[in-house]
Amino acid sequence: MTHLFGIRHHGPGCARSLVRALEELSPDCVLIEGPPEAEAVLAAAIHAEIEPPVALLLYCPDDTKKASFYPFAEFSPEWQAIRFGLQRGVLVRFMDLPQAHDLALRDAEPSAPLSEESEATATEVEEDISGDPLDWLGRAAGYGDGETWWNQMVEERRDSDSAGLFAAIQEAMTSVRAEIPRKRAPEAQHRESLREAHMRKTIRQAEKDGFQRIAVVCGAWHVPALATMPSAKSDNDLLKGLPKVKVAATWAPWTYGRLAAASGYGAGVLSPGWYEFLWRNQAAEASQRSIAWISKVARLMREEDIDCSSAHVIEAARLSDALAAMRERPAAGLDEINESIRAIICMGDDAPLRLVRSRLIIGEKLGRVPPDVPTVPLQQDLEKQQRSLRLKPEALAKDLDLDLRNENDLSRSHLLHRLRLLGLKWGEVKGTGRSAKGTFHEVWQLQWQPEFAVSIIEASRWGHTIADAATALAIDHAEKATSLPELSALVDRVLLANLPHAVEPVTHALENLAAIAGDASQLLEAIPPLANIFRYGNVRQTDASLVGHVLDGLVTRACISLGGACASLDDEAAAAMRKRILATHQAIKLIGKDTHLADWMPALGRLAVLGGTHGLVCGMASRLLFDEQTEDADATEQRMSQALSIGNDPSPAAAWLEGFLHQSGMILLHDDRLWRIVDTWLASLSDDNFTRILPLIRRTFSQFPGTERTQLGARAKHSGSTTSEPIAVATEFEWNETRALKPLPVLEQILGL
Repeated sequence: MTHLFGIRHHGPGCARSLVRALEELSPDCVLIEGPPEAEAVLAAAIHAEIEPPVALLLYCPDDTKKASFYPFAEFSPEWQAIRFGLQRGVLVRFMDLPQAHDLALRDAEPSAPLSEESEATATEVEEDISGDPLDWLGRAAGYGDGETWWNQMVEERRDSDSAGLFAAIQEAMTSVRAEIPRKRAPEAQHRESLREAHMRKTIRQAEKDGFQRIAVVCGAWHVPALATMPSAKSDNDLLKGLPKVKVAATWAPWTYGRLAAASGYGAGVLSPGWYEFLWRNQAAEASQRSIAWISKVARLMREEDIDCSSAHVIEAARLSDALAAMRERPAAGLDEINESIRAIICMGDDAPLRLVRSRLIIGEKLGRVPPDVPTVPLQQDLEKQQRSLRLKPEALAKDLDLDLRNENDLSRSHLLHRLRLLGLKWGEVKGTGRSAKGTFHEVWQLQWQPEFAVSIIEASRWGHTIADAATALAIDHAEKATSLPELSALVDRVLLANLPHAVEPVTHALENLAAIAGDASQLLEAIPPLANIFRYGNVRQTDASLVGHVLDGLVTRACISLGGACASLDDEAAAAMRKRILATHQAIKLIGKDTHLADWMPALGRLAVLGGTHGLVCGMASRLLFDEQTEDADATEQRMSQALSIGNDPSPAAAWLEGFLHQSGMILLHDDRLWRIVDTWLASLSDDNFTRILPLIRRTFSQFPGTERTQLGARAKHSGSTTSEPIAVATEFEWNETRALKPLPVLEQILGL
């Protein structure tokens, strides 16, 4: 006899009732909605070292982008059904449509263009709320959505009538499917029909194999389709001739955060941490359960230095019970508890409640799979390095400050950079030298994501170890690269990842491309990454000379082509070119070679000549020449006087001034001659011209620090006074030598003088 148990994918109440029902039935066969290909690794579900949340990963070895996850938590009904059968020696089978067909069908769907009818159907799907069929029942019962209704009626219930629960679910879903059919895209409807046909086929096969007590565990929506069996021929005809791909299966760690985001069954679990709490406290009374949960919240608040006393806990528990009574509910659920916590503990503020949601209601748990679960060699190498370097994958984001002078930290940095090359962004570089002095520090933020399991499988085609795979991938990217900035950045990443076998091919590709590159913009963008390698390579124990000769050629070619690249630029192109020139200027100074500066400064001098380039670039070049003392104050004064001449168009003149003042306006405060030139130019503008350039001038001065703007305003206010007189702002900061000497002893002690 076949017994149907309709469930939601995750839920402690449903799982508890299912276990009781299975114990009463004592089945000799358990059929579960899941991928049949995963039966080969199903035994790991009762392994001593497995720890939910975990997920079955089904993927195509020939195309790893085709993959599906089937996640399970400790409180998932399917997980409990799997463990129930395996622990008792009962046959456990998966009965969903094989992923060999499902992945092939999904791959074919996007290529088919939508017809007018399909587009109309897609619009109906967006407007229809029955993506979760239980929404109809929840709204009919007076709840905001189906999730809240199901949580109250099933997951938090304490009724022991398991048979009655599943009979009620079957009756409710039969009514929903009959009265309110879901509006879905034709492809989705077809795949759902295929899935249910295969489920019925599996049930018939189990009956044919002679099993007497068959337990069928499936999604609640599918129960009516499995309760009444059509002819076997119609199902077989529907399943005939389906496309097929090769599929492999394994287990992967999962997180509660991903469980809340998506479950694979159309909706995520909104509160996995709360569900785990209910599962582990199923024997407790409802009132005790509320107090226990609010006490957890109180501990979290105290850990975060938020006031929360025992009185807060008592009052919050009383309020949650009162809310449940007002709403005619048998016990306080998560909604009532959250409202009482917001009112009593959070004082009406939602910010602490968001912390409670992320840390407790959702949770930060990361599952664990046994070491003997079949995995690709690349995964095994990663796990080996994680253990040796003491880098434990965690679902919670955490900062890691690496001291690159330390051998273990340097190896950690190499691993993280190699993984980023492979597209596995376990860590994000937050900066260097922020939490400690020196360029030998590297700060990362680490957070493990379940999807990395697929990324590792996808990267395994490049090699069996992290180093080999990253090397092969870097060489492949170098061979396909078409721009100098891309290749120079790749060289930087290869050296950061310490891939010696990839350095020569990548730098060789960079040399070849640099030899034929004629685009000055690409030449300029390629220099800064290589300059960092050249200057700081010894900090990471890399050979900086590998890029030295490449840099020499790039700088020379950039200097030669700079003038032509800056001719006839519009405003947008000039702004982009200014950023490139500034970055290149800083890079050349960082390298510190006199030969580079000997070529670079004359190139800037050619840009500073009026009439040949955009005013923004021309003004910026003039400022760089002045700052580097390549030109004296007299030459700079002459350039400014020519640029801001009354006979020139005000717009290019304003652009020149913006370029010249791009870093700071302090130069106008300290040089009276430049101040007079700007002041005279502004005073000579007609009202119309002044109105036209005012937005540009305001944009230029708005970028200065507030103190500079204050001093500039004070000087402009007293512009009529002689230049030898001190400006008014200086009197606000009078020098007091007695007070200035007081911190010297402390500074001497700090600096060790």
